[in-house]
Amino acid sequence: MKQATPPTKFANGWLNELDGRTGIAQVMRERYTELTNDLGGVSNLSYMQRSLVERALWLEYWLAQQEQQLASGSEFDVGKWVQAANSLQGLLSKLGLDRKAKDPVNLSDFLKAKAAN
Repeated sequence: MKQATPPTKFANGWLNELDGRTGIAQVMRERYTELTNDLGGVSNLSYMQRSLVERALWLEYWLAQQEQQLASGSEFDVGKWVQAANSLQGLLSKLGLDRKAKDPVNLSDFLKAKAAN
């Protein structure tokens, strides 16, 4: 059964477990695509880079949830928030903060791919 929201604790593959009909799943998958594109495209990333991307997105979501709790006056642990923010910063630093160009596709490969579809 697909989940409506990201899990409360990180688990590998959580992004694939989200119900694609939900808004949060669509937003998180869009962010995954945007981040991997900034890194040169998902096909150019190693397993570890893809894993770090997934972890970064989960932390970003978790931080946003904590900030919503703070804004609504609910329980908020500033120590956990700072630790998560530092972890996110470290992951993003490891991945790189600069955009990388995707490998150019030559015309022959493009036409072959287009014909295959």
